[in-house]
Amino acid sequence: MSVAKRKHYVLNKEVARRAIVARVAELNQHYNFTHGRISIRSQRSRWGSCSKKGNLNFNYMIASLPPALMDYVIVHEMCHLSVFNHSPSFWARVAELVSNHRALRASLRTHGHLIR
Repeated sequence: MSVAKRKHYVLNKEVARRAIVARVAELNQHYNFTHGRISIRSQRSRWGSCSKKGNLNFNYMIASLPPALMDYVIVHEMCHLSVFNHSPSFWARVAELVSNHRALRASLRTHGHLIR
């Protein structure tokens, strides 16, 4: 990680944590997923991930995405709490919760430069 990117991460990590944790809590009022800890990281190729222990990991840059994309990333990772892969059943679960997930996923690709 470059010095400039590291500095940006350090300056923005806690702001992102507060925004992400608050949004997970809000969204989870509707979905009732059981998750472990929430970590904020500076990954170069992922917006988020979910561990087998149920921990949710998010790239700090999702806090700079438009709200609908941030929500999509969060819900996508929360869906992994019930289906831990990208099988058709996982995508069916995502579609239940986010009807326009395909459009959001395509739009998310246009923001990939933020995490590289």
